[in-house]
Amino acid sequence: MGLYLNPGNDAFGEIRNGTYVDKTGLIDFINSTIGTPEKLTCFSRPRRFGKSFAAMMLCAYYDKSCDSRELFEGLEISGSASFEKYLNKYDVVYLDITYFISRSEDIKRIVTDIQTCVIRELRKAYPDCIEEEEKYLPDALASVTQETGNRFFIIIDEWDALFREAKDNDAIQKEYIWFLRGLFKSGVATRTMVAGAYMTGILPIKKYGTESALTDFREYTMVQPENLAEYVGFTEEEVRTLCWNNQLDFEKMRQWYDGYTFEKTQHIYSPNSVIRAVKNQRFGNYWTKSESYESLKNYISMNQDGLKDSVIEMLGGRREKTDVLSFQNDLTNLKSRENVLTLLVHLGYLAYDAKKKEVFIPNLEVSESFRLAVQDTDWIQVGTALSRSEELLDATIRCDSKAVEDALEMIHSENTSILKYNDENSLSCAITIAYYTAKNYYEIFRELPSGKGFADIVFLPHRNTDKPAMIVELKYDKSADTAIQQIKDNRYAGKLNDYRGNLLLVGVNYNKNSNGKKHECVIEKATQY
Repeated sequence: MGLYLNPGNDAFGEIRNGTYVDKTGLIDFINSTIGTPEKLTCFSRPRRFGKSFAAMMLCAYYDKSCDSRELFEGLEISGSASFEKYLNKYDVVYLDITYFISRSEDIKRIVTDIQTCVIRELRKAYPDCIEEEEKYLPDALASVTQETGNRFFIIIDEWDALFREAKDNDAIQKEYIWFLRGLFKSGVATRTMVAGAYMTGILPIKKYGTESALTDFREYTMVQPENLAEYVGFTEEEVRTLCWNNQLDFEKMRQWYDGYTFEKTQHIYSPNSVIRAVKNQRFGNYWTKSESYESLKNYISMNQDGLKDSVIEMLGGRREKTDVLSFQNDLTNLKSRENVLTLLVHLGYLAYDAKKKEVFIPNLEVSESFRLAVQDTDWIQVGTALSRSEELLDATIRCDSKAVEDALEMIHSENTSILKYNDENSLSCAITIAYYTAKNYYEIFRELPSGKGFADIVFLPHRNTDKPAMIVELKYDKSADTAIQQIKDNRYAGKLNDYRGNLLLVGVNYNKNSNGKKHECVIEKATQY
């Protein structure tokens, strides 16, 4: 065994010794590509979503230097027809690009260092196959295959790390891409020596113009995961099982970490956050100390093409139409709002609805990351509105209409240029931001079908919460009493028939042309009607 050639199965063994969720079905998918034109796979997804775990799993399965049968016994792949066919059948070349970057004295030598290190181990394993002066890894691999007939499975973890660390050095990036093209180009030698390949990273493969830099790879991303959607993260069934086995509240787990949705898999959870919640027996935000959190602050501060307005809208519960196809898959070519929003999808800070072509904040953990990021930027007014939302919620629950009016007046006066009230819909977004911390206690529905019409905002309390449910109706240049009456006339409360607990009816009106206080609020405790 070596560091880069056939590193063995110890790493996957350690993973199996922890809290392990069976994702070996991915192996069966990769097996189905071997011997076909689809044998080169690039599967990108955010940090904390199990990229390296999957790479180590594949290494343990294909590596011919070890016997991994016992490690995979009882797992999904062991019942597959392809299990025996490819188990420990190939020489594995395993490249962790972040490792090479961390050990390099000069990042400009990365491509040279990679080739030198791997060729050194190849010479030890196959001393009679590689010329002493050989420095080009693709030719060294081809020589081994030609002399022995042995083929290679190539695994590259954090393939895009060089683009992140040397994002302004175009020369290094191009040298690296040409190296990868040499490994995977559609030539006779390459098709012979490479049995299959698996690359993983945060970003999809870089584009030059409209073309991928590595055209032979089949790509699976956060925008288009296709058949690999269930391997992006944990499925709902897997999370339910974890919660059941560890006596955790599934509804709270869903609230904090669910929200990534794909056509073939409706609910996907952030794996690292779920596992940490299980280990710590505590739900919370496990993202804010990561490198990507610092990036989040930098990207939203750019305010490309109205990006700030989009972030505020999403904090208020809306979705944003986004063109994800224009993104060039790098960190320096962020020319538009759509580019930044698409990047945030790949970083895991936004989810993407492919059918509607909309992005949105997926869950409470990510929403909290946005809140903290906003408060760390120069968006002082928005940060103030978010920080005062707990006071506003308390005033509402106390049925203190005047305090609610004063709070809304203050929040709006400080954010006039940001939280614009053009109609009831924009008012709804602003009110949702004003009640931001309610997310900790409530499931919040906007324009929820109820009775004869649509309630603007419904706050349905989570289980084990003593907060009352609230129906909020918004009016623009009318009256708060009109809003309350509309709730009663349309029997909005009928939508909460399964709810047992206290209910507040909240009417809010904004008087655009008022010379005095512009916000008017009426709050009633619900009675039978």
